[in-house]
Amino acid sequence: MAVPKRRTSKSRRDMRRAQNKLIVPQLVPCPQCRELKATHRACLVCGYYKDRAALKVN
Repeated sequence: MAVPKRRTSKSRRDMRRAQNKLIVPQLVPCPQCRELKATHRACLVCGYYKDRAALKVN
């Protein structure tokens, strides 16, 4: 079985772990109803996306 020949340095270990981070979703106000929504997504409250109705909301 393969065994590392040298110990992994703290720098190399930390550079690898730098990719493991939480990403906060970007929220913007909807131009129609001013409710916060995810960018480039239709608003779940009013159903509008880019000034036109995209979803049918009850």
